[in-house]
Amino acid sequence: MPQICPSILSADFARLAEEAEAVRGADWLHVDVMDNHFVPNLTLGLPVVESLRKATDIPLDCHLMIDNPDRWAPQYAEAGAGSVTFHVEAAAAPVRLARDLRALGARASMALRPATPIEPYEDLLPELDMLLIMTVEPGFGGQAFLDIMLPKIRRTRQLIDKHGLELWLQVDGGVSASTIERCADAGADVFVAGSAVYGADDPAAAVAALRAQAQQATESAPWVRHV
Repeated sequence: MPQICPSILSADFARLAEEAEAVRGADWLHVDVMDNHFVPNLTLGLPVVESLRKATDIPLDCHLMIDNPDRWAPQYAEAGAGSVTFHVEAAAAPVRLARDLRALGARASMALRPATPIEPYEDLLPELDMLLIMTVEPGFGGQAFLDIMLPKIRRTRQLIDKHGLELWLQVDGGVSASTIERCADAGADVFVAGSAVYGADDPAAAVAALRAQAQQATESAPWVRHV
């Protein structure tokens, strides 16, 4: 089943507990952590993640757009994140980091910027629980979806299937009612949506509608027969 992860980057930061409640029924709550070094924006960090963990029972999916994730990422697992994503462009030892995250009880996820190819990291895939293909340049919400990422999503799905892995394939950036079906058809099964959810009159209904769209597209997707 496709999974929908509302991004609190598009939520009201002054009302995060209420905004988490507004998307009840979501599979994950996506938390974008930016340090103004790896990306040109500064958002939130460990204290907010710790507070959110106490305020909602929706599992937290922390996407770390930060330098030195080898040092900081394990602390997000310790803070209660159910999934922690680090960027391979910033990690010094991605295999060791993935193993550390798993040892702390979190799902280990690796993210790639749009310009970063997947092929050099094929051998790392068995060490991961999820791979994130960025469909916008990381750093800001509300950007337009990059259609040129669809072939990359397809190639990644082919590599996952080639190795017979139970690896989730997540997309983040510009995911909406007009783009989610293309992502699902290409091979994605976990979808981060920000403004498409929190910009809706009923965020919970938007989550359900996006999941239904993704499910319908997945059922007829060419890659499903290989799973």
